[in-house]
Amino acid sequence: MSDPDPFDEGQRAARKNIPAEANPYRDGTEQHSLWMAGHESVAGPAEAGESEDS
Repeated sequence: MSDPDPFDEGQRAARKNIPAEANPYRDGTEQHSLWMAGHESVAGPAEAGESEDS
């Protein structure tokens, strides 16, 4: 069984409305960047940043 793909995990998290802040990987790692890229590809860049008050 192969390791999970951080990009795919980020996409799945965005589809489940899990916030970008929930990234399970340590900031500064390649996995963190891949997870964020996957999340942004689904949620869009606005959702990946700081949450705004509605």
